[in-house]
Amino acid sequence: MKKIILSLCVLSVLASCKSENDTKAELSKSNIAYYSNVWEVAINEGRTNILDTAYVDDAVLHTVPEIKGKANAKAYYDNFVTGFSERKFVIKQIFADGDQLVKYWQFTGKHTGPFFGIPATGKSVDVIGCTIVKMKDGKIAEEQDFMDNLEFMQQLGIIPRN
Repeated sequence: MKKIILSLCVLSVLASCKSENDTKAELSKSNIAYYSNVWEVAINEGRTNILDTAYVDDAVLHTVPEIKGKANAKAYYDNFVTGFSERKFVIKQIFADGDQLVKYWQFTGKHTGPFFGIPATGKSVDVIGCTIVKMKDGKIAEEQDFMDNLEFMQQLGIIPRN
């Protein structure tokens, strides 16, 4: 009888471990699908209104200066839509571990409108970067982008190349 009870306990523990792993894998998959769709709609389709519901209320974009709140996050990304025509945002790779995501991306476009106060230059850009993301309850809570800003400004013609 003790062997049966012990066997049932071991099976129960193994089943719960698999269940936790399955749950985390499902969460990762769901977050990847949701997050990828948000940027397809916001940047490629230019419908940044999706960002009104994509972020948690107290979202943080770790930029300089730091952006706080979902309305300010939306306003930040509105600059890309108003500043660039022929926009194409491609997620080249994306990985998730539950609510933590990392995406490797490429952004191309033509600077035909105001972009963070910079008048249109007519120049085309092609930049790559990486973003670390924290999700919370299926929404974006934090983002931190890494890209070569010097290269970006040189492509815009704002900073001369040596």
